[in-house]
Amino acid sequence: MIRVTAAIILENNRVLIAQRRATDQVALKWEFPGGKIEPGETPEQCLVREIKEELDLDILIEGYFATSTYTYEHGTIELLAYLASCDQKQQPRSLSHAQLQWVEISALVDYDFAPADIPLVNKLRRDLDQSIDQN
Repeated sequence: MIRVTAAIILENNRVLIAQRRATDQVALKWEFPGGKIEPGETPEQCLVREIKEELDLDILIEGYFATSTYTYEHGTIELLAYLASCDQKQQPRSLSHAQLQWVEISALVDYDFAPADIPLVNKLRRDLDQSIDQN
């Protein structure tokens, strides 16, 4: 099993999502950015490193969000997702994705997500619905 991290970077009820390149596995699917955990690295260290490498963005890990496990043709991944924030003056740059989008949580259903990310999308939407119901 491959352990991978994902950042749920929130800003003003929007979340940052990334589209995989056409040449990547799971081509052109949307995902929460992140990457593979290297030996000796914690998931949080991995996420900070990967977001810097992929988006040229410094993030602050706010806490654990959820885990999703999915078996692709190329193997099983365990996707560890964390809530994160960034300095609003900093703009992410797409260094390893086809494109980036800031998306309203309610609009995430309009994007074709990688299968491992779909449970995270569903949890974000449920959490938003619960927060609206409580207000």
